[in-house]
Amino acid sequence: MDITILGIESSCDDTSAAVIRNGVLLSNVIASQAVHVKYGGVVPELASRAHQQNIIPVVDTAIKEAGITADKIDAIAFTRGPGLLGSLLVGVSFAKGLALAKDIPLVECNHLQGHVFSHFIDMPDREVAHPAFPFLCLLVSGGHTQLIVVRGPLEMEIVGTTIDDAAGEAFDKCAKVMGLPYPGGPVIDRLAKEGNPERFAFAKPRVDGFDYSFSGLKTSFLYTLRDHVAENPNFIEENKADLCASLQKAIIDTLLNKLIKCAKEYGIKDIAIAGGVSANSGLRQAVAEACRRRGWRAFLPELKFTTDNAAMIAMVGLYHYNRGEFTSLDIAPSAKM
Repeated sequence: MDITILGIESSCDDTSAAVIRNGVLLSNVIASQAVHVKYGGVVPELASRAHQQNIIPVVDTAIKEAGITADKIDAIAFTRGPGLLGSLLVGVSFAKGLALAKDIPLVECNHLQGHVFSHFIDMPDREVAHPAFPFLCLLVSGGHTQLIVVRGPLEMEIVGTTIDDAAGEAFDKCAKVMGLPYPGGPVIDRLAKEGNPERFAFAKPRVDGFDYSFSGLKTSFLYTLRDHVAENPNFIEENKADLCASLQKAIIDTLLNKLIKCAKEYGIKDIAIAGGVSANSGLRQAVAEACRRRGWRAFLPELKFTTDNAAMIAMVGLYHYNRGEFTSLDIAPSAKM
C-alpha cells in the first residue's frame, strides 16, 4: 500500500513543505528568509512573521509539484521541536488546522531526527545508498553538535554533544568578527580554499568522552585577531584566506577526532554526517578520506538536504506512521526536545 506523507518544517528561518511516497521524494519546497542577513543572525520575531507569510504558498506549491491533491495525503508530519518557539508555532498551528479541515492524521517529529534520516530519502529516478544499522551520525549545525548512535528507525542514542558553542556557531561568530557576511560558514568555506591551513594555530579543546567544546577555540581565534590587529590594523583583510583556512582546519580536526574515537569505541563502520555544517566542503572531504583510510563507509548528504527542509521531516513521519504513532490536536510546540 502506498503511503503519502506531507512534511512541514518551520523550526528556524526556512519555511518548507515536502511530499514523499513510500520514502521517495515527490516535492520539496523551501522559502528562505533574506531579512536576517542585515542583522548578522536570525531575529526570532521576524522569522515567525515570515513563516506566516510563506506557509500557505509553500505547502500549496509542494502539494501541486507532487502531482497530488490533499485527499491523497495519509498523514501530516510536522516539526514539533527543537527550534525557535514562534517559528515552530506557525508550522504546528498550520499542520493542526489542515489536519482538522481535511481529517488527516497528525505526526509530530523531532527536527534533529529529521537531519539524521535525510540519508534515507530516495529520489524518483534512483535509490540512494543508505547506511546500515547501527551507524554513527555526526550531526553538526549552527545550534547543535552531536554524535548519535543510530541502532534502528527512531532508535537513537546521543553519546556526545557540545558543552558550549556548536561548530556552526564557531564558524558564524568568527566570521562576524572578521566582517564577513551572514551566514559566515559558507563564506569561510569558500575563502579557506584559497588559504594556508597551517598558517595559524588555535587552541584545541580537551574534553573527556565524546563531548565537544568550541568556546575555547573561538576565544583563541579572537585573541589572535586582537593581538595582530593591534600591530597592523589591516591584518584581517591581508590574511583573511589564511585565517579562514586555519580556523576551518581546527574545527574539522576537533570534529573528526571525536568522530573517529567514537566509531572505534562502538565498533561502527558506517559513518554519516548531517546538518547545515555537513555542507562544508572541507568537512565532507575529511570525513570521506578518514573513512577511506580505515575501510569504513562514509555517507554524505546531498547538499539540498543539509539545510532545514521538510523532506527529512516527512521521512521521520513515515517511520512514525508505520509504527502507528499519531499525535492529538492538543499538541504544543517545544523549543527544546
